[in-house]
Amino acid sequence: MELINVLRILAAALFLHMIHALYASWHYSRKARSLGCLNLPLLPSMDPIGVTHLLQSLSADRVKLLPELFERRFRTMSELQKGYVSTFMIRSLGQHIVITADPKNIQSLLATQFSNFELGSVRRDSLCPLLGNGIFTANGEQWSHSRALLRPQFTRNQISQLDLEEKHVLRAMDAIHVGPTGWTTSTDIQCIFFRLTLDTATEFLFGESADSQLHYLEGRQCPEVSFAYSFDDSQAVCAQRLRFGWVASLLNCLRARQSDREVHAFVDRFVHKALQSQREEANIRHADKTRYVFLDALVAETQDPIELGSQCLNILLAGARYHCFTSELDRSVIGAPLGGFQQTPRRNHSKFWHLWLASGYKLLLIKVMPVFAILPERVTSSVPVVPFNRRSAVSDTALPHGGGADVLTSCTVARTFGDLTLIASIRSDGVDGKLGGSIFLLTGGPRVCIGQQFALTEAGYTLVRLIQRFDQIEDVYPERQIRYGLSLTSCPADSVTVRMHQA
Repeated sequence: MELINVLRILAAALFLHMIHALYASWHYSRKARSLGCLNLPLLPSMDPIGVTHLLQSLSADRVKLLPELFERRFRTMSELQKGYVSTFMIRSLGQHIVITADPKNIQSLLATQFSNFELGSVRRDSLCPLLGNGIFTANGEQWSHSRALLRPQFTRNQISQLDLEEKHVLRAMDAIHVGPTGWTTSTDIQCIFFRLTLDTATEFLFGESADSQLHYLEGRQCPEVSFAYSFDDSQAVCAQRLRFGWVASLLNCLRARQSDREVHAFVDRFVHKALQSQREEANIRHADKTRYVFLDALVAETQDPIELGSQCLNILLAGARYHCFTSELDRSVIGAPLGGFQQTPRRNHSKFWHLWLASGYKLLLIKVMPVFAILPERVTSSVPVVPFNRRSAVSDTALPHGGGADVLTSCTVARTFGDLTLIASIRSDGVDGKLGGSIFLLTGGPRVCIGQQFALTEAGYTLVRLIQRFDQIEDVYPERQIRYGLSLTSCPADSVTVRMHQA
């Protein structure tokens, strides 16, 4: 009997949603005509509700090929329209969704018409069970409050603790075994980078490293590794909710609740320590009071344990995973006389990495590479850490491109009761990292990533240290198809197994 009642409720909800969708479609067309905009092309579906498209997405995600599904959809629309299509509409569970890869539309979404869009109820319902209220889930004043709280924690002095990064990078190097031929054994570099990221992020945030690398080297397990698995699992569930759209709030399975509890318990442990230290007016955890700790700085601004935990989780999510360095780096960089591995890189104001190298009795200052240009252009622009972004219109809004046969004709995104969603596909063949160009590595506009310099500093430092030690890298499985472990962020779905040659 309970099942019958549930089915009746779902049927009634679906019927009401269809009525809503029909009215929204009429309103959309009427508003488009009033603004002189042409309609977006609609991706064909085998059913009027769009269940087929949802099933396709779930199937592609199951085999770890979701980005390729989106690429096929763009190709399909271009073939149907007999010309390049960068923006089109899709129907999923009765909801109309605009999908765009057009740089001008993304610029409008993130910057020029920022106030006309918000994260939307689907994103909030999908992410809040894990992340709470923070910069990745909040809108309006709540978002402004979170950003104002977090921004001061990412000043140049605070993110440039390279001695902290060096300790963890050296442990990562210890996990890479070089044989007598000068080549390493087959090494899953992705696992090494994951542990490195976890250790660096937890020490920066909480003042205490997870030390997952140390435990791995000593052959021991640690609670922090279990936390990392739970955090990944919770993110996967969040991503699944996003694909279900307006019914996202119904997907709160036992698996998700268990993972969320473990993640929250891990972070709450550090929050309680920080609050206790603040109440006692002494930092009982750290003998070195000069070292910056993100959580301690936050406690000076707010003592709400729920807010502290949420803000930390939002930043921990943004501590994005490293991508393996690429063979496309300039040969002048890889072949440069970088000296011994013991030489430590440093940064200066021009954003070049410098190495002090011993040459006879002299010390030479060599500009190694403009790392901040190479990372966005050569590595993450082709496979970005966050390949999709989602916004919902809060008012009737005209996008610059996409309607009609000419891609430069404007189109309208109507309000449709406040929740018509756009999914911006960030992946692009371009290399212009500026807002309005082809890629948006760390988004743009008012919501541009506040931790971008921290992320690029970590990745750049690690990249330089790797190049110092290894001058060649080979993919052990070059013919293997690339698959995507796509949750809230993206990474290779399979092990990144490489062999490297010691310089």
